[in-house]
Amino acid sequence: MSITVFIAVLFAAIFHACWNALVKIGSDRFLGISLLTFFSGIVTLPTLFWIGLPDIAAWKWIGLSVLFHIGYTLSLSRCYTLADFNQIYPISRGSAPLMTAILGFLLFHEQLPTMGLVGILLIIAGIILISRSRQSTEFNLRKDALFFALLTALFTASYTLADGNGSRVGTSPLAYILWLFFLNGMVMYLLAWIRYRKNLNGKIKSYWKPAFFGGVMQLVSYGIVIWAMSHASIVLVAALRETSVLFAMLLSIYILKEQFNRKQLLACLVILAGIVAIKMG
Repeated sequence: MSITVFIAVLFAAIFHACWNALVKIGSDRFLGISLLTFFSGIVTLPTLFWIGLPDIAAWKWIGLSVLFHIGYTLSLSRCYTLADFNQIYPISRGSAPLMTAILGFLLFHEQLPTMGLVGILLIIAGIILISRSRQSTEFNLRKDALFFALLTALFTASYTLADGNGSRVGTSPLAYILWLFFLNGMVMYLLAWIRYRKNLNGKIKSYWKPAFFGGVMQLVSYGIVIWAMSHASIVLVAALRETSVLFAMLLSIYILKEQFNRKQLLACLVILAGIVAIKMG
């Protein structure tokens, strides 16, 4: 992985942490994700007139990605109705890089260097440590919540692999990125309209500012990731993206003045070791 791609993905992880902080509009995470995704699609609209269409072969990957994103959103929303954020997040985010690595190897024969695999495992361990540092030692999770958390991770791995391969088709990863965001945004608006009907326009008027800025950050964040996957290992980029959990924790300590304990310090060191291992790989 080149230093340019490496630094770009770390910046993407920072943006990912920022837009995730805006997802919780009120107490409705489905609404938050839907509105952010809708506005990220709206932002791309003016560019579609001059960027042109993606390669014909890329459309199947765009279609798959949109379907996987729908599954991800619905599954994640279901997770948060069954269990607390601190229980769900480490499973859904921590499992995704491992699933991406396994599926990437089985379906696309993605080979990982030894240090790359070590880096992935260290980042997963760090994510789990961060989550455990904020909760009691008791950890009771309903079976249906565990199922949807793992299903969310599977959808994450699936759309990551779809986008990684789609961005490599043709000569314009940018066209792939912009059309994906536009179509995904329109589909999420339709799903939100089905769910909220006449109340949707009122919700958009109430929350358009955080949704707009979050949508821009979502576009920049995942756009960088898709671009990076066209230049480097999909699996390693996917794992490096999950360092957003580290940046989210640091933001909460700096902005919300949360306490910084030994478990969090250990988690930071473990994730940093994973980042170094991926760069070395």
